[in-house]
Amino acid sequence: MERTRVIIADDESLIRMDLREMLTNLGYLVVGEVADGRSAVNQTRELRPDVVVMDIKMPDMDGIEAAKVLTEERLAPVVLLSAYSQRDLVERARQAGVVAYLVKPYREEDLTPAIEVALARFREFRDLEKQVADLQSALETRKLVDRAKGILMDKQGLTEADSFRKIQKMSMDTRKSMREVAEAIILAHQVGQG
Repeated sequence: MERTRVIIADDESLIRMDLREMLTNLGYLVVGEVADGRSAVNQTRELRPDVVVMDIKMPDMDGIEAAKVLTEERLAPVVLLSAYSQRDLVERARQAGVVAYLVKPYREEDLTPAIEVALARFREFRDLEKQVADLQSALETRKLVDRAKGILMDKQGLTEADSFRKIQKMSMDTRKSMREVAEAIILAHQVGQG
């Protein structure tokens, strides 16, 4: 089984070392360690880990700002570690898309549930995004096919059902998608009018 790849971001080297040891003991593969948020973002872009375990308070770019970038770019889920549990920090983390937040001191056994939940939520989010994109594409295709059917009905005097069958047959004959055929019909109609 492939091990989960992790990047650790904390400005304290002792904490990074302890965290690496804990994560390694738990079976995770630490692929990178950095001391600030900007480096965490850059290393995540480069190494594409499965998850980033990051402290909040770091120089240059804090963990919440870095998490926001990683979430917006859909690079990896973020598990934030912090000695602080103030409401404003938790709210900022939530708004940044952080999927897990552990307050220090945490124990080794606290890490696995946080990481596994973060990974699961990130996968669910990606699946939902794909479903939305697929639905948008299907809707756009349907609109184009309906428009092409209208053109065929108008120009060739076909019924709606016959227009649809004609587009379907052209799709099969040319090994093109119905969307591509509909786009071609619409384009030919526009060129013919211009």
